[in-house]
Amino acid sequence: MPAGVMIPARNMPSMITGNGSVSGYGTSSGLTLGQQPNNMMEGQLHPLEMTQNASESEIVRMRDEEFDSTNKSGSENHELGGSGDDQDPRPNKKKRYHRHTQHQIQEMEAFFKECPHPDDKQRKELGRELGLEPLQVKFWFQNKRTQMKTQHERHENTQLRTENEKLRADNMRYREALSTASCPNCGGPTAVGQMSFDEHHLRLENSRLREEIDRISAIAAKYVGKPVVNFPLLSSPAPPRPFDFGSQPVTEEMYGVGDLLRSISAPSEADKPMIIELAVAAMEELVRMAQMGEPLWMTSLDGTTCMLNEEEYIRTFPSGIGPKPTGFKCEASKETTVVIMNHINLVEILMDVNQWSTLFSGIVSKASTLDVLSTGVAGNYNGALQVMTAEFQVLSPLVPTRESYYVRYCKQHAEGTWAVVDVSLDTIRPSPTVRCRRRPSGCLIQEMPNGYSKVTWVEHVEVDDGGVHNLYKQLVSSGHAFGARRWVSTLDRQCERLASLMASNIPTGDVGVITNQDGRKSMLKLAERMVISFCGGVSASTAHTWTTLSGTGADDVRVMTRKSVDDPGRPPGIVLSAATSFWLPVSPKRVFDFLRDEHSRSEWDILSNGGAVQEMAHIANGRDPGNCVSLLRVNSANSSQSNMLILQESCTDPTASFVIYAPVDIVAMNVVLNGGDPDYVALLPSGFAILPDGMTVTDVGMADSGGSSGSLLTVAFQILVDSVPTAKLSLGSVATVNNLIACTVERIKASLSCDNA
Repeated sequence: MPAGVMIPARNMPSMITGNGSVSGYGTSSGLTLGQQPNNMMEGQLHPLEMTQNASESEIVRMRDEEFDSTNKSGSENHELGGSGDDQDPRPNKKKRYHRHTQHQIQEMEAFFKECPHPDDKQRKELGRELGLEPLQVKFWFQNKRTQMKTQHERHENTQLRTENEKLRADNMRYREALSTASCPNCGGPTAVGQMSFDEHHLRLENSRLREEIDRISAIAAKYVGKPVVNFPLLSSPAPPRPFDFGSQPVTEEMYGVGDLLRSISAPSEADKPMIIELAVAAMEELVRMAQMGEPLWMTSLDGTTCMLNEEEYIRTFPSGIGPKPTGFKCEASKETTVVIMNHINLVEILMDVNQWSTLFSGIVSKASTLDVLSTGVAGNYNGALQVMTAEFQVLSPLVPTRESYYVRYCKQHAEGTWAVVDVSLDTIRPSPTVRCRRRPSGCLIQEMPNGYSKVTWVEHVEVDDGGVHNLYKQLVSSGHAFGARRWVSTLDRQCERLASLMASNIPTGDVGVITNQDGRKSMLKLAERMVISFCGGVSASTAHTWTTLSGTGADDVRVMTRKSVDDPGRPPGIVLSAATSFWLPVSPKRVFDFLRDEHSRSEWDILSNGGAVQEMAHIANGRDPGNCVSLLRVNSANSSQSNMLILQESCTDPTASFVIYAPVDIVAMNVVLNGGDPDYVALLPSGFAILPDGMTVTDVGMADSGGSSGSLLTVAFQILVDSVPTAKLSLGSVATVNNLIACTVERIKASLSCDNA
């Protein structure tokens, strides 16, 4: 829920100087739950079921006994007078009451905890042990169940009332705040009919609030016995329309709202046998697909990837997980590589969701394990089964992420040979929001000498890619964005990075090489956190809502805000993230070499103010010289300004390249270089994601002189615009950041065009 209405911005850094005028506030809309009277029906004593042979006096006696025993289930033993329906219609005959002994009550209470529904045999056995009739035992258990149900319903009703009042108070607070809001420029009341940047986000929060109220209403209806009354909206919601950012029209653009991942819970007990059966069948299919060649797999026209023959696949695997959904496209590929990692360690990383999502942070934006059906046998992951959710990404706001709900199964097939398979569970729990499902996908891992492993990766998905921007259509449809080659290339590069982290024989001849083992580990760990933070804030994830600033050209800048509070790894305040993606007519390698080179940094980095950039230290973490972590110093041209340090990681593989950096504090970096804890170094990473455009040299003559096609470049900045988390974001600040990123893009285009010429 929204934290409240944001106040006018203050303490703005000197870089952000634009004065955007706040157009005004609308009124938030939300639902409140009416306070319900406590009309929960008390549990009724169960009617007695007597046989025809029982006498009337026996019926009266046994009913009285059970009524008494239920109300005396605690430690009370005093007499009760009859009342209400329990009064004998014959006033002259005194009613007899039978009280269970403390021992009988304790024994039945203990049995109730183990088995609340005893059968006839159990009732007879318990009655024989306690000296009671089976019917007495039966009625005691019936009344005890009614008593427990009543207590549970009272507790649930209390919780619902508390949450109901909280929601109502929150909505009233927002309504009062909006009604008294004033313009930060003139001090007058805000103009109704125009929407501020912050109110836009407030409306989104209110829509989520309405969903939460509907959920609580459904729960209340279940326990109270009738629907909770929905009060009308505090104000009618304004129709969706463009809102004004100065002179630029801005429209909301949201890639999904995470309905799939939010709505999924752990599987039920009834689902588990079907999940296990599906996982076993998927494992068999994966191993066969990994080992088969033609005609199942065909080499692509450019000779770089193996593509699936769909007709042959249907003939080879007729059962599968069902036909392809209407409107979905098939993406399937296979790739093999040898990586510098022991096969056991590789299996452990794949089966640990945190290590797996960290290793593939450029592909996996978020992931979680919902349930562990099996942890494996013999102390390893052989036979391990996990139900998971994950969101897969391309580092650009122009490509929607892909949500998936699936089971992951690990199995050892022979000595030194393992396989890990994923398969979607949509057939067990269908969802109309599913836009991507994983057919059996994963990898076959084989042990190699000297601690290496041979990995054969199969990636097979069916997806609705209608939301992909035209710039990325070719890259996605060719399979290069999410395919097997992307996975194994990332795995190979990350294995090299881990090997460099463990290396101890560092040559000392080169200037600036960090040889201190503790310092290397701390700096690499800090750089890893920087990369993960960057990757988590660039894509069109369902966790983020981008607002599009429509520029004068084809390039659109997407912006979003985050509030940072009590996060030691991020400076406190309001952080503005801005990102844009565009095409360049030069090869990805040329773009990567230009951006990572400290000597050409002044050509595009506006924040360095034209100062010379010098590399102070670096750690090589791969065979390619472009894979390294560097510590850069900006020597400002203005002697009155203190020098600034920049932590930068550049990494490249055949499918993607990244240059990610963040300003760092000198004192904090000295601690890190001496082996100190890097988790408390505050970072706001910015940088670049460089991808091939998916075209070949035969496509429309778009190749450069190097013989390769163009590049897709994503530029992303994270900037602290106010150090007070509760401050209101100035629209002028947004415009300034927009101009900053647009100017950076123009400088890059100009430099690379001159270089290309």
